[in-house]
Amino acid sequence: MSYMDGFVVPVPKGNKQAYKDAAAYAAPIFIEHGATRVVECWGDDIQQGKVNDFRTSVIAEDEEEVVFSWIEWPSKDVRDAGMAKVMADERMKPKEGQPMPFNGQRMIYGGFSVLLDERA
Repeated sequence: MSYMDGFVVPVPKGNKQAYKDAAAYAAPIFIEHGATRVVECWGDDIQQGKVNDFRTSVIAEDEEEVVFSWIEWPSKDVRDAGMAKVMADERMKPKEGQPMPFNGQRMIYGGFSVLLDERA
């Protein structure tokens, strides 16, 4: 069964296009190294929770929006090997003078085994 990497990250609203461009640059690299799908979603209907929610989970500030994304892999073994290749890929190294369009210190992420996958 497939394996997922999930991410939630705050992105300054003014960096939406820069984030989209960075994601569009990285997605083919993930796919080249074994991912089957890369999805990036810009928050536009995030409800405030009574205890916690997407915004508070990443300490999003007023001028930031929350991005929810995932990378689908055929299996955890493919993901482990592919992610190691992605992290070692020179194209993924930060470019001098080109800051990241988000604060990675407040990103939450993890790997997930699929429990259910229903489709229409």
